[in-house]
Amino acid sequence: MPYRSARLRTAVAAMLLAAVPSVMPAAAAAADPGSAEPYPSRPLTIVVPSVAGNVNDAVARLIGQELTKSWGQPVIVDNKPGAGTTTGTKHVARAAKDGYTALLTFTAHVQNPSLYRGIGYDPIEDFTPVSEVAISSTMLAVSPDFPARTLPEVVALLKANPGKYPYGSYGAGTTGHILGELFKREAGLQMEHVAYKGGAPLATDLAAGHVKLGFIAVGTAMPLLQGGKLVPVALAGAERSTLLPRVPTFREAGYQGFEPDAWMGLLFPAGVPKARVDALSREVARIVRLPEIAKKMQDLNLVPVGSTPEAFATVMKNDRDKWSRIIRDVGITLE
Repeated sequence: MPYRSARLRTAVAAMLLAAVPSVMPAAAAAADPGSAEPYPSRPLTIVVPSVAGNVNDAVARLIGQELTKSWGQPVIVDNKPGAGTTTGTKHVARAAKDGYTALLTFTAHVQNPSLYRGIGYDPIEDFTPVSEVAISSTMLAVSPDFPARTLPEVVALLKANPGKYPYGSYGAGTTGHILGELFKREAGLQMEHVAYKGGAPLATDLAAGHVKLGFIAVGTAMPLLQGGKLVPVALAGAERSTLLPRVPTFREAGYQGFEPDAWMGLLFPAGVPKARVDALSREVARIVRLPEIAKKMQDLNLVPVGSTPEAFATVMKNDRDKWSRIIRDVGITLE
């Protein structure tokens, strides 16, 4: 599969250098000089800070099943939704620093501190990156009966009809909402925001024409795109998606600020021994590159990554700064 960006190539190179010739047995997975206990020697819990059944939950379960096979220990997926992912995230930040509680989260992790006051944790300082698991995309899509198809046509129509067409997103404070407000600002548009409770109802209303345009996750939109019930206009991200190679990016049209990719990644609370961090990171990288797992992730409209902890730390810090600046500039605040 072609790589989405240079950071995927970097992830592959780094993990190849760290690769071992075979899967290590559970008792030898991590030689931790600071502990007499081999790692892992008991069940691992992966906390997902959103509801069961969504793409984050699906990926956590895919990884968990493969970890159980290779490490010989049960992996429990624990869904802790609430407060824009902060409930589950706070739980992991306060968990034991022993490598048995991890967080499978996404871009909201570095966005939320700029959206909510007093979330109770720092997204960088209170966590240890394990691996960037996958990259996804958010896109501007329109209803089939919308009279504009390309980004220049959409902008021209919206400027000619200020306030006529609201845009939908999959929730207040989501990446879709942030990008919608950024689009308004960069293009000089007047549009109201309609916040849906998730991507599925947004997709349904877009396909039915109840809302004419919206910022929606590619994974949610893909079945409707393939069926001709939604029209793709432009993608966020630094490069075109390998999943939709014919759809241009906002960046190609000269719009700034749309470059950060949406990601999904695995974190430990800060302070977990490095040997255990590295052991899980290597295993996750191996898992997401298994042909059958990569295929399942592509079916979820994700691009597998499997980075080192250091590479993921760089992504998180860079994206925290980028999203903080964007959120401040467009003026979104949530209680």
